Amino acid sequence: MLAQDMNNIINRSLQGLMGLAGVLVLVGCVTTSSGPVKNIDKDKALDTRIQLILSYIRQGNRDLARSSLSKAKAINAEDPRINNATALLYQLEGEPARAEEEFKKALRKDSDFAAAYNNYGVFLLSKERYEEALSQFQNAADNLDYDRRDMALTNLAYTAQRLGMQDKAKADFEQAIRLNPRSFSALVALAEIEFEQRNYANAKAYLNRAGRFNKPTAKALWLGIRLERVFGNQDKEASLALALKNLYPYSSEYLEYKRLLDE
Repeated sequence: MLAQDMNNIINRSLQGLMGLAGVLVLVGCVTTSSGPVKNIDKDKALDTRIQLILSYIRQGNRDLARSSLSKAKAINAEDPRINNATALLYQLEGEPARAEEEFKKALRKDSDFAAAYNNYGVFLLSKERYEEALSQFQNAADNLDYDRRDMALTNLAYTAQRLGMQDKAKADFEQAIRLNPRSFSALVALAEIEFEQRNYANAKAYLNRAGRFNKPTAKALWLGIRLERVFGNQDKEASLALALKNLYPYSSEYLEYKRLLDE
């Protein structure tokens, strides 16, 4: 897998998480309730703290993440989401052994914690422990209640590719876009698979779909260049090549394109 693919997987593992500081202040103001209402308020406060931690981690803000983590632990230190967040923070800080232990703690506490399985899989994938990563992604993808199954399936498919399981990879990418037809990374991956299998029309169709949902990546542009060359569309090939040069002049894909010109 290209380093770009690995970075995309890591970024997707925190996709869609946002800080909710305003809500946190509102929840913190409710102090006069008693009994079950207090418990509900604590649950809401913890939910908000967890979201803040993940948002700070996504931003690379270790200090604020650790500060919010301490406050979350004061609410309920045994919540498995705290272990998951702690693992992500350790991962950000370059502490892999501690990160792995926290992932394991989270999953011991909650064996149905799909997000933790996915995040642990990303961690293992970054360490090139592909078979272990495959197992974690499969656990996440098998959880029908996980709201990011498409992401887990995409990660599962990338890992299957690394293990030479091409049929499984294709099937998992296809399932990912059934769940999320706008999954740019899965669509581009399927386009690449179809291109390698010389199913050029299918590859073009997948790539066109992907282009409707995201700005082009270096990988998508490079694939598009090769496809247009197959179809003999010189003007479109030149247009994509110019975009690749202007947007990603230092990418490995642009170097590949320059080598193609030298052949």
